[in-house]
Amino acid sequence: MPLIAEVVDAVVGGDTHRDRHALEMTAPTGATISILSVSNDEHGYADMLSWITEHAPGPRVVIGLEGTRSYGIGLARSAQAAGLVVVEVERPKRAERRRGKSDPIDARLAALQTLRMDAGRLPTPRHDGPREAMRILLSARHEISMTRTRQINRLRALLLTGDDRDRELARGPLSDSRLGLIARRRGNPAAPVETQIRRNEARRLATAILQAGREMRANRQSLAQLVAEIAPALLDRFGVGPVSSAQAIVSWSHHGRCRNEAAFAALAGASPLPASSGRTVRHRYNRGGDRALNRALHDITLTRWRACPRTRDYIAKRRAQGKNDREIRRSIKRYIARELFRTLR
Repeated sequence: MPLIAEVVDAVVGGDTHRDRHALEMTAPTGATISILSVSNDEHGYADMLSWITEHAPGPRVVIGLEGTRSYGIGLARSAQAAGLVVVEVERPKRAERRRGKSDPIDARLAALQTLRMDAGRLPTPRHDGPREAMRILLSARHEISMTRTRQINRLRALLLTGDDRDRELARGPLSDSRLGLIARRRGNPAAPVETQIRRNEARRLATAILQAGREMRANRQSLAQLVAEIAPALLDRFGVGPVSSAQAIVSWSHHGRCRNEAAFAALAGASPLPASSGRTVRHRYNRGGDRALNRALHDITLTRWRACPRTRDYIAKRRAQGKNDREIRRSIKRYIARELFRTLR
């Protein structure tokens, strides 16, 4: 495949910051055409577009920016709205800073990095819209879940050090009904101060856990609505719920990010890695890739392992061949990755 330098008239490299952006327009040969510094606001974006129109030697211009989802997001959106191609560039490595470090130097390094990119596989920024909404919801869900787990652990530890009634509440699962009972309990003014404080804190934690549960259910409902708009066929797959579907869509991102189902499996950390030695021929887990997507595959695998007749038949077949459960789970994840990719495509 050709490089960017072979198919464009010029590239623009950008070093983005909170207040100002440094830009350099570079010819395909690597020669500097022009440099510019713009403010990080609408006036700066307009100045950039006018500067490109004035100095670009032709219409084929690619813009390579650092931080297209942070400080450079406004500049990237403005350029895309004007019909320009925007790609994400990595921060320069220390070995590349032989000329020192400054914003204009970093802008030039961004332009040179863009020229060396493969024209057929450009690292385009994440798109706005429903997929970005899913990413936000998944991030919020992770935060709520982690906070809720910590609160449950604290509440259980608090109850275990209480009286007999507290320890009885701590023994069973902290269901909504039990949490509601804890949240409604009132302190005894005649009890020791330590007991009153423990009960008040337990009541606060129980209320917070119940609220987190309501937020998780609302989050799941919002994800289900977005998945139904983009890829409703995912929800028809056995064991694939709104959360797993949303994670698959966010990781898959768009057509072209993964060239085939094997690349998607590698992205998910579900591609087999050889682990053979001597007469032993086997494969092991891939510990790389997108771990959030791998977790979604794991959740689907656990559901199918328990309740899917087809999966149960496959497990029995593989056990008869001498495979252990760990190896079987790896194979099932690989099949699920293939199934999700074909559904998304």
